[in-house]
Amino acid sequence: MGPSALPHDEEKLRATLPPALFRRMAGGLIFGFVILLLLMLFGDIRQVGQQVFNFHWGLYPIVLALTLFNYTLRCFKWHYYLKQVGVRSYPLWRSARLFVAGFPLAVTPGKVGEAMKAVWLNRETGAPIATGIAVVLAERISDGLAVLALSTLGVIAYPQFWPAFAAILILLLAIVIASQIRPLALWGISQSARLPVIGRVSPRLLEFYEGSFAVFRPKASLTAVALGTVSWLGEGVGFYLILLGLGMSPSRELASMAIFILAFSTVVGAASTLPGGLGAAEASIAGMLMMLLTLPVEISAAATLLIRFATLWFGVSLGMVIWLFSPDLLGLVKNATTTEQSNTPNH
Repeated sequence: MGPSALPHDEEKLRATLPPALFRRMAGGLIFGFVILLLLMLFGDIRQVGQQVFNFHWGLYPIVLALTLFNYTLRCFKWHYYLKQVGVRSYPLWRSARLFVAGFPLAVTPGKVGEAMKAVWLNRETGAPIATGIAVVLAERISDGLAVLALSTLGVIAYPQFWPAFAAILILLLAIVIASQIRPLALWGISQSARLPVIGRVSPRLLEFYEGSFAVFRPKASLTAVALGTVSWLGEGVGFYLILLGLGMSPSRELASMAIFILAFSTVVGAASTLPGGLGAAEASIAGMLMMLLTLPVEISAAATLLIRFATLWFGVSLGMVIWLFSPDLLGLVKNATTTEQSNTPNH
């Protein structure tokens, strides 16, 4: 199904998403600046600045390389998911372009802007938007399960984190399991078709469910979570290097704590539904550094700033570079080649 065959409601979605997206992103970027400023004030701007100045900057390229390692494996996971929903002849480089272009969408509230990836996917491949949204959801859930897996040993060592860990784990597993109870899901969708308002979107609900059923099958889920666990481990090691660069002594215990703190803070940030986890993730990282490693507030604030720049803001910057060279993604120009491709079903 190409763009010319889109129902009116989906045409409207494609027309209204870009301006709404920019408004939400602007708010997220401003909020991010405020959070960074508050973090520096929290640790005393001069002392935090001194810690950043004294940081062993020779380690930072390695930290960024580990972030790229994370992005690369997650990109392969995204491409793997596309194959699961039937998009099999889509070139890897174009798939990677969409994946990286989605990074700035993380700073929208609740990451709702990531629905734009489904619109881009529809424009390029003809895959239903609802199916693309199912892939985006599967990405988020598999990432959540991956960082929870990395947090397991830390939660065992520090039981005070167990309630939040268990609540999020149960929620994510419930979504995955429920998607595989096919008769119940199809019955619910068929019943919803009889309702006056929901009935209008029941065909989209069916497309969303079929996509969810495909990406949450046991083999696909285990593969995605395994890839996610290894990829997020890379960022955990990067955080360990940042702590070393701030003067911490190398040890196996410090490495384990760095991986746990970053992984669990990622979960907290995602669960908060704040743009990019802003505020929640920073508070979690700095707070856990002070509580579990008894680091001074200025070192905790500096470490938090450095890891967030190396992960969240590095990714946002990469995505904006893709936007700069891909105006067709933002609807600023129409790409004839892309339109021709999308009118040729490949799934």
